[in-house]
Amino acid sequence: MAGETNGQVRLAERTVVLSQLRKHVEEYARLFTRAKAEVGHAECLCRTPAPRLVIRCSRAGRYHLAGWPGEGEHHEADCPFHKLPAVLSGRRDAYSVDAIREGEAGVSIRLDTTLARSVKAAPRTRAPVTQREGLARRTVGLLGLLHWLWEESQLTAWHPRWRRRTWWLCHARLLEQAEGCFINQTAASEVLYIVPPFRPASPEQSATALEMFKNRLGRHGLKEHRGLILGEIKARTLTKYGVGYALAHQRVSLFASAALDERVRRSYRPAFADAGAEQDARRVGLFLVDLSPRGNLTVVDMAVMLVTRLYIPADSSHEVAMGNALAAASRAFIKPLRYDGTAAVLPDFVLTDVTPHAYVEVYGIRGRKPYEQRKSVKQAYYQRQGADLIEWDVTEQIPDLTGRQNPPVRSPQSRR
Repeated sequence: MAGETNGQVRLAERTVVLSQLRKHVEEYARLFTRAKAEVGHAECLCRTPAPRLVIRCSRAGRYHLAGWPGEGEHHEADCPFHKLPAVLSGRRDAYSVDAIREGEAGVSIRLDTTLARSVKAAPRTRAPVTQREGLARRTVGLLGLLHWLWEESQLTAWHPRWRRRTWWLCHARLLEQAEGCFINQTAASEVLYIVPPFRPASPEQSATALEMFKNRLGRHGLKEHRGLILGEIKARTLTKYGVGYALAHQRVSLFASAALDERVRRSYRPAFADAGAEQDARRVGLFLVDLSPRGNLTVVDMAVMLVTRLYIPADSSHEVAMGNALAAASRAFIKPLRYDGTAAVLPDFVLTDVTPHAYVEVYGIRGRKPYEQRKSVKQAYYQRQGADLIEWDVTEQIPDLTGRQNPPVRSPQSRR
C-alpha cells in the first residue's frame, strides 16, 4: 500500500523506511537489538511527538514492530499502525484478560478449541457453552481469532493513498502479525497456515509450504494435532460425502461434512448469500482442520468473514456496497469488528479523514424489534456525542459520500 511505502520509523536514532524494514527485516536485526536494549521501543514518524512502537522478536529470532497497546489512535489515519479507540472494537467487552494477553514477547491467545490432544483423551472441539456465552470470555473463538488477525494487521482500515489491496499484501501483513503470536501456548507459525499468493514462476513453493503444514498434523507420539488454515474461499462444491471448499491461490481443497456446511451457512448467512457476489464481495475463511487417513484436509469447524473487493470486512452485502462506495469516493475509513461479542453495538464504518471522526450507518432491515432497538441506541449515542453521521436506508440510493476533508455530513440533529 502506498501509505505504508512512504512511512518511516526510528530505531536507535536511525530513520528507516517501513516498507524496506519489512522487506529486509533480517538485515536490520542488529539495529532492532540495539534499539530494544538502548531505548526499549521504536518510534513511528507519522506524527510529532512520535508514537511508540513495540519491538518483538519471535522464537526464530525474527524481529517485527507492532503498535503500542492502547495508543493506536495516536497515529495518523494513513499510518499502518493507526487504530480506533478501544471503545470502537468488540474486543474490549468480549474477553477477560486471560483470552488475549499482550506483552513485549508477543501476544498469547487462548483459543476455545484444542489443537493438540492426547490420543487417549476424548475429542474436544469447543469450550463449554456456559463459557462461550459469557460477556467476558476467557477464550477466543475462531471468528474472534479471525477478527483479531484482521484488525491487528490494519486490514480493517482503508485510505485513498493506498490505492489498491490484493491478497499478496493481506498475506504479508497477516504473516507479520502472526510472527509474534502464540495460540494455546504454541507459536502461530506452527499451527496457522496462511495461504500464500500463487507465484507462477515458482508454483512448487506453495505446494511445499502446504505439505510442511500437513506434516505437522495428525498423530505424533501420544498426541493428535490439528491446525488452522486462513484463506480466501473461491468456490463451494458438493462432493459424495459433503462439500469441498476451494481456496484462492491453492490447488488443494478442504472437505467438510454436509452437517457442518449447513451449520456454517446458517451461522454466516450473509457470506454465502448471492447478494454478496453481486457487489463484488469476497469471502475469507479460518478453518480448523484434521488430516484424514487418506491425507485430505478435513474441516472440523470454521468461521467465515464477508469482505469487500479491498478485503475490508462487512456484515452484509449492503455493507459491502457501502464499503466499495466509500473507497470509490476516496474516503478514509475503518470497519469496527465485533469479535465473538455478537451483541456489541458498534458503528458500521468510521470515517477517519475528518476530525473528530464521523460515522456511517447502513440500515438494511425493517420491522425487527432487536434491530430497531440497536438502531435507536446508535442514533442516541451519536446525538449525545454531537457526531457527524451518514445514514443509508438501502431502499434508497447511497447518499453523496464525496465530502471534503472535515465535511459537513448529515448528523442526527439535522434529520429531526
